[in-house]
Amino acid sequence: MAARLTRRTGAALGAGAAVVVALTLTLGSCSAPSFSGIDQLPLPGGADLGSHPYDITADFADVLSLVPQAAVKVNDVPVGRVTKVSLGADGWSARVTMRIRGDVQLPANAYAQLEQSSLLGEKFVQLSAPAAPAAPAAAAGRTTQATAGGTAGTARETAPEAPQGRLGPGAAIPLSRTNRNPEVEEVLGALSMLLNGGGVSQLKTITTELNKAIGGREPEVRSMLQRVNTLVTDLDGHRGDITDALDGVNRLSATLATRKEQVGTVLTGLSPGLKVLEDQRGSLMTMLKSLDTLSTVAVSTINKSKDDMVADLKAIAPTLQALADSGKDLPDSLQVLLTYPFSDEVLRGVKGDYLNVYLSVTAAPGTQLIPPLTTPSPSPSSSSTAGTGTQKAPLGLPPVTGSSGSGSGSGPGSGGRG
Repeated sequence: MAARLTRRTGAALGAGAAVVVALTLTLGSCSAPSFSGIDQLPLPGGADLGSHPYDITADFADVLSLVPQAAVKVNDVPVGRVTKVSLGADGWSARVTMRIRGDVQLPANAYAQLEQSSLLGEKFVQLSAPAAPAAPAAAAGRTTQATAGGTAGTARETAPEAPQGRLGPGAAIPLSRTNRNPEVEEVLGALSMLLNGGGVSQLKTITTELNKAIGGREPEVRSMLQRVNTLVTDLDGHRGDITDALDGVNRLSATLATRKEQVGTVLTGLSPGLKVLEDQRGSLMTMLKSLDTLSTVAVSTINKSKDDMVADLKAIAPTLQALADSGKDLPDSLQVLLTYPFSDEVLRGVKGDYLNVYLSVTAAPGTQLIPPLTTPSPSPSSSSTAGTGTQKAPLGLPPVTGSSGSGSGSGPGSGGRG
């Protein structure tokens, strides 16, 4: 019996030794898994990556306190985790490597935003598709995001765009599509600056001074506010005119900008004229004073002669009215007067280039006709007596007692009977 037990114990020990040797050889032939720290261990309650996860990267300007194994969410639902946080290729940004579930479908132009689960909670990466183009009524709306930079974020507006493509394995989200929310420390720091150095302590002084300035002047202040309201309403009603005026000023500025040389030449040419005006400043002042004195005298004269002037104007009113009633007759009469008796109407009735005129003149009773003062032509009898120095005087005509005489005269170019 004892020999049988000894044989069984030896056989068991040999089999156990063989198993240990086999395990040792097996482990020796495989490479040992790398383990650099506890941060490689997945957090409890993390996202289920499934059997076919894929990796993507995103560049952030500032990742704050984001650590590996942090959650990656889509619509606040965990779909993956952060596997690595490293320095970006530009040496200034941070590159975050994420592993997400294989059945998560996102467009290639997706956004990545660094958010916080609660006021003092952990950081996580929120993946989201771009906002689709809004309806016409809301087309003016823009998606505003805060761009992380330094200790405070700056606002950035992105126009709505349609989703494009699909985010696949190895895809990279650029820096222009990543963002972060402001930190609690930043908000509290800004609030502290506002309360401590922002002039809040001076509000009491301002309020007190306003009460002193307005106290007892409520009606005047109310009237001023009403006038301001009227002014603002009028300005609002003339928005189109103000816009047109500003557009005109803009066009004028553009025109002047294209004519800088001409404007400079004009301004340079004005300098001598301004110098002359400066030199004659005394004379100009004297002239202005004289004009002031003249205006005073003129006003005084007009005031004193006002009644007489009004009376003269009233007296001349009928004459002016008659002239006005004559219409075109007066100018036509003056035109005929200057050409009488050969007016335009007369010349239109003349056929040819000359005109004969015959006048019959009847002298009034008692009129003495004086002969022309001309020397008659010498006769033979007078020439025979020329040596004696005597000459007979011409005989005078008898006075006219009522008879009529006729004479003839010729107009220009007389030489025939008309």
